[in-house]
Parts: sequence; C-alpha cells; structure tokens
Amino acid sequence: MEIFRARCFQYLAISGSVRALHKDYRRATPQNFSSYESMKQNFKLEIPEYFNFAEDVLDQWTNMEKAGKRPSNPAFWWINGKGEEVRWSFEELGSLSRKFANVLTEACSLKRGDPVIVILPKIPEWWLANVACLRTGTILIPGTTQLTQKDILYRLQSSKAKCIITDDLLAPVVDTIASKCENLHSKLVVSQNSREGWENLNEMMKCASDNHSCVKTKHNEMMAIYFTSGTTGLPKMIGHTHSSFGLGLSVNGRYWLDLTPSDVMWNTSDTGWAKSAWSSVFSPWIQGSCVFAHYLPRFEPASIIQTLSEFPITVFCSAPTAYRMLVQNDMKSWKFKSLKHCVSAGEPINPEVTEQWRSRTGLDIYEGYGQTETVLICGNFKGMKIKPGSMGKPSPAFDVKILDENGNVLPPGQEGDIGLQVLPNRPFGLFTHYVDNPSKTASTQRGNFYITGDRGYMDEDGYFWFVARSDDIILSSGYRIGPFEVESALMEHPSVAESAVVSSPDPIRGEVVKAFIVLNPDYKSHDEEQLIKEIQEHVKKTTAPYKYPRKVEFIEELPKTISGKIKRNKLREKEWKKN
Repeated sequence: MEIFRARCFQYLAISGSVRALHKDYRRATPQNFSSYESMKQNFKLEIPEYFNFAEDVLDQWTNMEKAGKRPSNPAFWWINGKGEEVRWSFEELGSLSRKFANVLTEACSLKRGDPVIVILPKIPEWWLANVACLRTGTILIPGTTQLTQKDILYRLQSSKAKCIITDDLLAPVVDTIASKCENLHSKLVVSQNSREGWENLNEMMKCASDNHSCVKTKHNEMMAIYFTSGTTGLPKMIGHTHSSFGLGLSVNGRYWLDLTPSDVMWNTSDTGWAKSAWSSVFSPWIQGSCVFAHYLPRFEPASIIQTLSEFPITVFCSAPTAYRMLVQNDMKSWKFKSLKHCVSAGEPINPEVTEQWRSRTGLDIYEGYGQTETVLICGNFKGMKIKPGSMGKPSPAFDVKILDENGNVLPPGQEGDIGLQVLPNRPFGLFTHYVDNPSKTASTQRGNFYITGDRGYMDEDGYFWFVARSDDIILSSGYRIGPFEVESALMEHPSVAESAVVSSPDPIRGEVVKAFIVLNPDYKSHDEEQLIKEIQEHVKKTTAPYKYPRKVEFIEELPKTISGKIKRNKLREKEWKKN
C-alpha cells in the first residue's frame, strides 16, 4: 500500500520547475505538459483499491514540506478584508483537521458513512470541515448560506443527515426544523458564543487531540453528496466517491489550471457548490498549490480587483458574471504582477468579455465546461489556440461525442446532445448515481453514453461549442436554478394562478430568472409594479434569494401542449429572440 501511495502521489505531483512566490513569471506556455496532444496521449492514472485524499495526498504534501521539498508557499491563505489573516502550512492543516476529525467521531459520535451537512460561508472552518470528513469517512454535504428554512429541511430529511455544521446566522433557522429531522443528533456551531442545544466547534477544537488515524476508505466509497437543481422536481442528490473527485480532479489541477506547488490559486465560487470542491479544495491541493480565499459577504468588484493586485495570486477562477462585472470597473490604475492564468466555468462566457479582460490584464480567459456530476469535460488549455466562444477540446478524463436521439455519433458541424462514453469502461471522474433516484440515474444513459443534458456541436478542428441546455435549467451568475422550485414558491402567493419560469438574457448575469404569471381574478386590478415587488419579496423569503425572478410579466394564459404541459421552450425562445 505504501509503495502504491508513493507512486500515486508521484504521478499527481509531477509539475514544472519550482519558482519563487513573488517572482513575476507570467507566460502562456504550460508548466505540466508540452501540448494538448501530449496531454491526451500521456494521461493515465491507476486507481487503487483504497484511496483517501487526506492521507494519500494532503499528508504526503506535509511529508514533502517537512523534507524541504516544497516551496515555502502556505497550503491555505485566508483574508477577510478587515485585516484578519490566516495562513496554514500543510502540516498545520493536517493537525487542525485531525482535531476536527476527533470532534466528529468523539463528541458527535459520528461513524464512517454518516452524512454531515456543512453550511458555512468562506471561513477557514469550511476547509477544515472538508478535510475532517475525509479523515473520518463521513459523507460531506455542502450547502450555500443562502438556503432558507424550507431548503435546509428538505436537505436534512432527504440526506438523513446525522450532523449539521453551521454558524450563528443559520443556527436559529435549524432550531425551528430540527424536531422534524429524526436522524439529526449532532449540531455544531462555529461561533464565539455558546448556544443552547449546540456544541461549540471553537471551544471543542481547543480541547481536541490532533492524534487521529485516517480511516481506510475504498476508492469507490461515497465521499460527498451535492444537491443540484432539476427542472421537474426538487433538487437531486449527486453522489461522488473518494476517487471521482479525489483523483478525478487531477485533470483540472494539472492540466486546465496548470498548477504547481509555487502557485497561489483563488476561486471565488460559493462554498455550497461543487465548483468549490473543484477549485478550492481538490484541484489545487492535488498539485500542492496554495488555496487562497477572501471572505466577502457579497461580490464587490473593486475589492476583487484590489486583492488580485495586492496579493501574489497566480491563478484566478471565477464565473463569467464576475468577469463581466470586473471589466466594467476601472482597472487601469492596477497592476497584476503575479497573475498569470485566468479560467472561467459555470456558464458560457461572452467573447467580448474575454477581449475586454485581455485588454486590461494582458491575459486570456480559458473557459472550461463541466457539471456537478463530472470533472472537467472540455476546456481551453494553455498552448492551444483559443477560439472565442468555444468550450475548447475534450479533457483527458472523457471521450466526448455529439449524439443523436438514438445514441449515434454525429459528424462535425451537426448539433446534438453532448455525451460521454461510459461503456465498456466508466470514467473515474464521473458521479456514481443520483442518490435514492434510480429513474433519474437511468435516464442519463443512452446506449454507451452518459447524456449531459446539454446540446452542442463539434467543429472540423475538434473544438466543442455549447448551443443550449436540452432542459430548462437557468444558469444565472454561475448558479443553477430549476424552474420547478421557483414556480412552487410563486404558487404560494395568493395572486398567482399559474406560472412558468424561464431564462431571460441579461448583459451582466448572462441570464436571469423570468416569471410569466397568470393572475387570479381578484388581483388583476392591482398596481402591477407594487404586485411585482410583493411577489419578488415572497420568493426571496420562500426559497434561496438568488432564485427570485428579476423579471416578471403578467399574461392571460400560458402556452401548453394538448396534455396540458407548459411549453417553457416557447416562452424561452420568445424571450431570447426579442433581444
């Protein structure tokens, strides 16, 4: 086992030359591979029977650190804009996460395989919770801090979570619903104050021992569950194993992000999304890079620009919405001496935004495409020509094809469903299944392929182009929003007789939620502007605030099929054609 662990780590850790942390080394050539063709040809990763990211990767970087074989880069670097700062080496990260692991197993009596919901903002404890769950073999279930009482209840009941970890803001919300969650027996709060019925993590960490033996997890054992929005029902539970992300995201870290132990990686994603696992945990730490985090209660373009200028951040990842907002700010007076690589994911990025970013920073934005269910599917990689608007070429993790409705591979230039080959050998960077939803799991396979639910085409040069989603998911500011959840919230307002929710184009967010509403007769004489505000506030309180309809239009009737199903596609097409 030790021999294999060393071989596995040696492969993951291969990187370019080590450089000084503050040196200006901006360049477009890749550090970890010579060309796209060589990357595809040479990619090979043996999957062990047993694998645990905490022991097999993080603890190995600790050993490298102790032996002086890693730059003096921190493993984790956190700021909050108020002068507070946290820096941990891999050794310190290991010690603190083992203390946290002991809190979970001893004080909370959690066992391997127990689900743990973590709803925390971008504070250091969120990262410790991730690693502690790995060490104990408990199943991490992250959630955004924008979740409402109803959202949290649904997640607690669906996952049968035995423990929840949150802060002062959401602890009172959890208390109102805890009695309805029969499996929940432990509540941990990250707070400077005590709270009745809760264990205080800060106090318990002071007393906990850092002597903890990492559990021996099989590579295909469940590691995490991510809730993702669906079009026809409540959020689905996506299961990932210790290898699907713990090893699978080596593709992201080594090739797309092109990271080395000298790099400082900043990803702005919300802690509730799988993108944080992608670029704030596994990808950078696989490569021994420093994870940088800036706690901002809300997105502040001026603060983002200042941070990129003042700190030695070398790799930056954010959603297209963020880049759109950043380029609208004055960036001329700032210098980005350390920044050398910028990437984007979550939704398609506009070519004009990439051009504006290039003119202000001298750097391209390398777009990547993937899902909560996968690691990187397609990407623009260093050293290859970037075609503005393209998702790039397939990552080494997947064999990507464009398929017709019967699962036949289509030739270049023809639009179809984007699929990944899963038979005869299932790729290890793919989720296991939708938990407790076998019909949904089965619906994603067509012949030998996993169907992503997105449509696109491949050109003659092998570049993939996103056309549209084949379902009704709305991608706004990097958030995935299912119309069903918003429509359900709308229906709870007394003025709403029927509603349909679709995406609508927006110059800043890419697309936003728009609600078409048929009013109940009693409300048709009401002031429209006032009623729209009331409905929007209602949705904000009923579900996560980011899901509320920024646009509302009252109509007499909704377009429907003969069987009575709402034709959201008709409304969406109308909305996009008029822009």
